[in-house]
Amino acid sequence: MTIKVGDTLPAGTLAEFIEVEGNGCSVGPNTFKVEDLVKGKKIAIFGLPGAFTPTCSAKHVPGYLAHYEALRAKGIDEIWCISVNDAFVMGAWGREQKAGGKVRMMADGSGAYTTALGLTLDLTARGMGVRSDRYSMLVVDGVVKSLNREAPGKFEVSTAETMLSQA
Repeated sequence: MTIKVGDTLPAGTLAEFIEVEGNGCSVGPNTFKVEDLVKGKKIAIFGLPGAFTPTCSAKHVPGYLAHYEALRAKGIDEIWCISVNDAFVMGAWGREQKAGGKVRMMADGSGAYTTALGLTLDLTARGMGVRSDRYSMLVVDGVVKSLNREAPGKFEVSTAETMLSQA
C-alpha cells in the first residue's frame, strides 16, 4: 500500500554517511530511526531512482540545493534525499553535488524503507533492480502533508519549486 497524505511515516531506518565526527555520530555510515528524526520537524523529502543518474544529478538534487534558502524561509527544518543506494555511494554523491549542510543524503540500501512507503520502482529490466520512484513529500512531525509522485519517466511534480509552493 502506498503512503498517502494524512498518513504517519512508517517506522524504519535510513543511513547517512557522516563526514565529520560530532553530535554523537562517528565518521562513516550512521543509521537513524526515521521516527526519531522527524519528531517536531518540518521536512521536505524527495526520493529518486539512483545516485549519479542523469535526471537525479542534473536536475533533482541541484533544484533543492538552489532553493535551499527559500525552503528554509518557508519553515522547512531539513531537506532529505532518499535513494536505494548504500551510505557510501550517497556520501560520495553528496560530496560531488556539494550538498553538505543543505540536503541530507539518506541511504535506503536494501530498499526496505522505500518498500514500506509503497514507493518502489522496478528497474530490473534496465539492470538496476528495485529502486525508488521519483517523488517529493512534505512531512510535519512525522505526518505526510503533501505527496507528489511522478509518472514513470517524468520529472514534473517532485521538484523543489513544487515543494516551495506547498511548504
